[in-house]
Amino acid sequence: MRSRSGRARSERARGVGNLALPRGLVRRYVPCVHILVILPRWVGDAVMATPLLRALRDHFSDAARITGVMRPVIADLLAGADWLDTVVPYDRGRARVDPAVGFRAVARRLRADRADAAIVLPNSLSSAALAWAAGARRRIGYAGHWRRPLLTEVVAPPLPRPCDGDSRDDGRVTPPASFLHLASALDIPCGGADEAPTLTLATSAGDERCADDVLARLFPGSAGPLVMLNDNGAHGPSKAWGVDRCAALARWLLPRLPGCRVLIHCGPGDRETALAVERAADHPAVRSLADVDDLPLGLSKALYRRATLSVSTDSGPRHIAAAFGVPTVALVGPIDPLCGRSDPRRCVEIRLDLPCSPCGRRVCPLGHNDCMRRITPEQVGEAALALLARTGDGGRRMQAG
Repeated sequence: MRSRSGRARSERARGVGNLALPRGLVRRYVPCVHILVILPRWVGDAVMATPLLRALRDHFSDAARITGVMRPVIADLLAGADWLDTVVPYDRGRARVDPAVGFRAVARRLRADRADAAIVLPNSLSSAALAWAAGARRRIGYAGHWRRPLLTEVVAPPLPRPCDGDSRDDGRVTPPASFLHLASALDIPCGGADEAPTLTLATSAGDERCADDVLARLFPGSAGPLVMLNDNGAHGPSKAWGVDRCAALARWLLPRLPGCRVLIHCGPGDRETALAVERAADHPAVRSLADVDDLPLGLSKALYRRATLSVSTDSGPRHIAAAFGVPTVALVGPIDPLCGRSDPRRCVEIRLDLPCSPCGRRVCPLGHNDCMRRITPEQVGEAALALLARTGDGGRRMQAG
């Protein structure tokens, strides 16, 4: 790789360093030696961006250096994969506590090692502003939120897909395909809009040991099929299904999946809810992560990798399950179902067609939360058994546990 000073001299000779060339020529004359990817803030969205990261690495191999800009929790999520050469922590929400991860500090750090191209995945003004402040020579993203002037290349959204006859399918492109489509600006083949990109994550040996220890402690002497049940998410209480319904589903599944272990998933901020589900189920085969001291995302990944079945609200864990090919039943209430549709091949969405849904609100504005509350445990359980029968790999997972 050329030195930074030599590279700068070459750019001044071409007029690229200060974008003296017309924008249409920047794409032609700026080589991609260093690519910056500004990743989404949320766990589920970051998992849905993995097809793009994989495509970048597969296309450029070692010919380009790829830097990811992300919240530290997203760095934990992507740990174990080899797509990124450098990770730059960025979290505007914690800038007052840790100025090093704030906008100004991160922009200075990125500008000191200017990228040839930046792909901006979040559709926010601040994300495009960061790419501009970082001095990236090409700034690639979708329009919206007044950010067009900050981008050098505004990518047209992918065309709608042909509908497949599914009543849930209106032809719009899923988030993984939409993220992947941005790579077309770098002349990377992205496949057809009707193809569902495959999500992928990786675990480390430490993650696997941690999962082994947790399962051995929670389910001593048992190695039956593992069912992951998740009823939490960062969006707000409108997505929650409820303690009693989660516990009822766990009890419903136990006799129908002989020998299974039901594990209530939670993050550090959801321990009380997970413990309440465990107590309401009142069965030794239903346990939670509530009393596990440390709950890193690496543990979640390793647990989901072992799962036979996942039942989740529309939040990050459903996408972690998708990244490991786990058959999943997703309970979708207040959010547009397309926003989280990441693995249509192994996922069944349960959603009630109500006049008020989707509202997109964090708290139900009508106070009843019917879009989630009226989904019954029996409805979810029957969908789960049908999914296991349909996916084909369900039987192998049942035997492997």
